[in-house]
Amino acid sequence: MTFSLYVDGSRWRAHTEQVRDAVRAAIGSRTHADSQDARAHVHLGDLVPVAKGNGYGVGNVRLAAEAARLGLTRLAVGTVFEVAEVAAAYDGDILVLTPFDARDAVAARAWVELAHSAYDDRIIRTISSRSGWDALAAGPGPVRVVLEALTSMGRFGLTDTELVDLLADDTAVEALTTGRVRLEGLALHLPLEQPHTDHRAVPGARWHDAGVAPAPPAGATGRVIEAHAWALGWVRAAADLTTRLTQRGDDDAVTELTSAAALWVSHLDDAELRALRAALPGIPLYSRIGTRLWLGDRSALQTRGTVLAVHEVAKGEASGYRQRRAGRAGAVVVVGGGTAHGVALEAPSPASSLRQRAVAAGTGVLDAAGRALSPFHIGGAPRWFAEPPHMQVSLVRIPSGVLLPAVGDEVDVDVRMTTVHPDRVLGLD
Repeated sequence: MTFSLYVDGSRWRAHTEQVRDAVRAAIGSRTHADSQDARAHVHLGDLVPVAKGNGYGVGNVRLAAEAARLGLTRLAVGTVFEVAEVAAAYDGDILVLTPFDARDAVAARAWVELAHSAYDDRIIRTISSRSGWDALAAGPGPVRVVLEALTSMGRFGLTDTELVDLLADDTAVEALTTGRVRLEGLALHLPLEQPHTDHRAVPGARWHDAGVAPAPPAGATGRVIEAHAWALGWVRAAADLTTRLTQRGDDDAVTELTSAAALWVSHLDDAELRALRAALPGIPLYSRIGTRLWLGDRSALQTRGTVLAVHEVAKGEASGYRQRRAGRAGAVVVVGGGTAHGVALEAPSPASSLRQRAVAAGTGVLDAAGRALSPFHIGGAPRWFAEPPHMQVSLVRIPSGVLLPAVGDEVDVDVRMTTVHPDRVLGLD
């Protein structure tokens, strides 16, 4: 194997257990030590681990197995295309974060295939548009859904007016009473930074009313204020719908609707979860967490590339696809790990501070000059690429005087865990 991810399994698992217990304490659920029955945590909510994309470097199947080991009964995946691989390793509920919309023809076909699977009854769809709701409400069902609000994140979601209108529509009552749709809560995907808008007083909003009681706790962050405002309106809308169902005498639908008051939240830290729980004591809170859970103890994870060849080069000697010449004598080391493994892939800089802007500007100048610092550490320091990384290997320049590694040695690599695709993962078997 040429590119490996080493996991300190005991340390990594201890961290995931600490996050689970901290979230359960924040939302008021009994800790794992108090009860071995995972269902004991459902009534007040729980941690919902996220397994999506490259599985945070570890892989989605392994993360699904870890979620089961943690005793968690709900798991979130990114897309419908990720459901099948985790369903085999996990027997709990699976929330799909990307909203269902029949207008996405490719995903819609995948949903049709999923509807005929043995685990379809465990899948929860996210609905963020009226067209998505109407497509499901008109179908044969039964389907489980959470509705997503258009938060300050500004990505997917229904506005407060759209949510009220949807639940007030007769089609919603019919879909719920016939059992075609089972409503399981409201999803709030909040930004990483605190929102700029005060969601207690959005002009024209039907829910965000500064005079609504109860007020959020004193000193609440912008994210808590926003989640609290959405929750109050959601509870009122759900209560109105419950009243209509009660008037129709549909006790079964009313019973099913009791789970609809739940909030599925992202990017609230433990202090914010505690504040939201204090303001909303009776609402189940499901905290969706990925990066903090799986990558919160980064030192428990180490990627390494295997040295495949070592070539001494003279000053001016060319190498690589682009035949770049060495500026001085030294060596070129060929290391396992290239773009297919996620080496040297990075997201655009947020450039939100002067330091970040300076780093981005300096990196751009070096790139323009054909120089790029590699993530491979040899001789105690990161070394320069001889040229841009290849698909599965990289060429790295080593100056004279540095102790050269031998073929077969492994060298440390600093990579983004959300883009890495190792050849193997060790330490979690």
